[in-house]
Amino acid sequence: MPANKNALIRYKTIDNCLRNPFRKWTLDDLVDACSDALYDMEGISKGVSVRTVQSDIQMMRSDKLGYNAPIEVYEHKYYRYADKDYSIMQMPMSQNDFEVMQEAVDMLRELEDFGQFREMTDIVSRLQDKLSITRHNRKPIIHFDSMPDLKGLQLLNPLYNHILHRQTLRIMYQPFSAEHPVEFLFYPYLLKEFRNRWFVYGSRVKDMLLYNLSLDRIVSVEPIDIPYQENPDFDTEHFFDDLIGVSKNIKSVPHLIKFWTSLEQSKYIETKPIHRSQKLLQRRIDGCIFSIEVVVNFELYSVLMSYGAGLKVIFPKYVERHMENLLHDTWMLYNQKEK
Repeated sequence: MPANKNALIRYKTIDNCLRNPFRKWTLDDLVDACSDALYDMEGISKGVSVRTVQSDIQMMRSDKLGYNAPIEVYEHKYYRYADKDYSIMQMPMSQNDFEVMQEAVDMLRELEDFGQFREMTDIVSRLQDKLSITRHNRKPIIHFDSMPDLKGLQLLNPLYNHILHRQTLRIMYQPFSAEHPVEFLFYPYLLKEFRNRWFVYGSRVKDMLLYNLSLDRIVSVEPIDIPYQENPDFDTEHFFDDLIGVSKNIKSVPHLIKFWTSLEQSKYIETKPIHRSQKLLQRRIDGCIFSIEVVVNFELYSVLMSYGAGLKVIFPKYVERHMENLLHDTWMLYNQKEK
């Protein structure tokens, strides 16, 4: 019988514990670790029983799921793997697993031509590549950027479920500018990824203003029994239409930005636009003039700065001056003498 999602979370948690040779794991320790994992990943707060973890260990030891994990008890109370290199995550995929996964990938490929599923193309390609690696024991031929150890990723699934079930939250948050975490009540609306960092958008109960919280700064999340409330001004479908990055107030309006790019940078920017609103205004001997219409924020300046001497803002003046100040500060940094 296939394991359910919570059981798989427990198996993986037990596996992670037993792979750590620098700690002695009692049964109670494994129970606590599984309880914490289920709370972090699924928002389940009732904990796990000793009997459940004992059954999990027996299941992992057996061949019912193909694990045959070499779990042993030493000193009459501590658990570990007899084979220090063992992990359930390193198990080869069975023929049945492969066929089920391949069928799922084939089904997803049938949906790629539909507009609403187009964003899944890279995920399907990644799955297909993983299946081929497993099937033919070859090196990968597709590589995707990923940062699996980023702090806060364990909150993705619980936050998703809280948003889905319209759950008000008590959040402890540690801003970069504060010495201590702050606590507030929060209505979560949307999860957003930008440059391998995740953010949750929502409103504080006290003022209903829109905030975006970086998941790696969230200390704790706790569901509370307060009626959930939507922010009628937050349009999750179109909020990001005129935005680069994540920083924007609900009342922010886009501005027309014009910039010159060198011949070399023009080729790159023309084929990979800075923003969906980008337009080519003029081709010149020394490069091109482009325009975009976006909200002016920190991320915009960061993107424009990344092109270095190959890009110059020419409109509006206040954006041009700010770019000039940023570049001047950079020049001063590189030209100051070491003390």
